[in-house]
Amino acid sequence: MLKKERQAYILHQVSLHNKVLSSSLCTEINVSEDTIRRDLQELAEEGKIIKVHGGALSHSFNQVYFPSDRVYSQNQKQIIASKAIKLINNGMFVLTSGGTTVIELARSLPPQLKATFISGSIPAILEYMHHPTIEVILIGDKISKNSKITVGSEAIAKIKQIKPDLCFLGTNAIDIEHGITENDWEVVQLKKAMIESSKKVVVLSISEKVNSVQPIKVCDLSEIDILITELNATDPILKPFKDAGVTVA
Repeated sequence: MLKKERQAYILHQVSLHNKVLSSSLCTEINVSEDTIRRDLQELAEEGKIIKVHGGALSHSFNQVYFPSDRVYSQNQKQIIASKAIKLINNGMFVLTSGGTTVIELARSLPPQLKATFISGSIPAILEYMHHPTIEVILIGDKISKNSKITVGSEAIAKIKQIKPDLCFLGTNAIDIEHGITENDWEVVQLKKAMIESSKKVVVLSISEKVNSVQPIKVCDLSEIDILITELNATDPILKPFKDAGVTVA
């Protein structure tokens, strides 16, 4: 793969997953760590990514506020948000993770909705605060500077004290064999607690992340109830998930 092709691949992965690991890129592209390190450095110097220890972040992911025009696949994420909203009823307690798809959900909530939203995602909390009638609960603890979400033992302990009606999980990757996977260890521990505490777990994922895998496992498919993508529920790509017992919307 030529340097131009490598760097285009890296940029796409950063846009898709918001964060990439150098070790994963080495395996995917089949080049040395030194090559990836140089590519990341060049892309960072050009202002296209933010280089961090062990990988890189997208510029949008590094902000507390996500401008709409900088959200990757925004139209698809708006479709997902419109489907997800149909699951929310007045009086519900709703737990949400972080991620740009969850941000689109937060921005799309109908103004008449009366529910309680719980999250450790700073960008999501800021969006919920603009809503006129929902109650907002912030799960506090140490803040991950990379993901802009509260993490750690205290956040996990607080999640275990609640029993939300719905949990909306943004995700980095989902496939039949590996289930839900991520690339951030602390965020994975948080999501495990969210899944365990919630009555119903809804995964939000653009179709481009379907049938992809990240290094750290969150859960098996059997632990989620609903998968929402921008695709029609009858799309062939979603059939294996239906066959596995997941409701697809």
